[in-house]
Amino acid sequence: YSETDKMGVVYYANYLVWCEVSRTESIRQQGDSYREWEEQGFALAVSDARIRYHRSARYDDLVRIDTYLTEVQSRSVTYEYRMTLAASGELLVTAATSLIAIAPNGRPIRLPAAIRERLNGMREAPPAR
Repeated sequence: YSETDKMGVVYYANYLVWCEVSRTESIRQQGDSYREWEEQGFALAVSDARIRYHRSARYDDLVRIDTYLTEVQSRSVTYEYRMTLAASGELLVTAATSLIAIAPNGRPIRLPAAIRERLNGMREAPPAR
């Protein structure tokens, strides 16, 4: 029940947490990690988050999260997310987050060229809605 409200409906802000978890796992699957990036002197900070709720998930629903890296720029990246009920494929949420590369002091910086190249190789458009 930690992710739901009293009525058993997933609390709206938890979808953004799930976006972060899915994005982090996507980066890990490409062979990188946030921790390694921080050790290299940069991190990604969310600069914009958009979310559209189509249907509520409820307690004990299994939710599938598909994550797509849709844009890579010199200083930023954008991910899009599609959350569906695992059993039926019914659309729950569509979301997007834009992240900016920052130095340890919080100032925006360019993404390292090698990271940008790898990320560009992962770009993918989400399916048409």
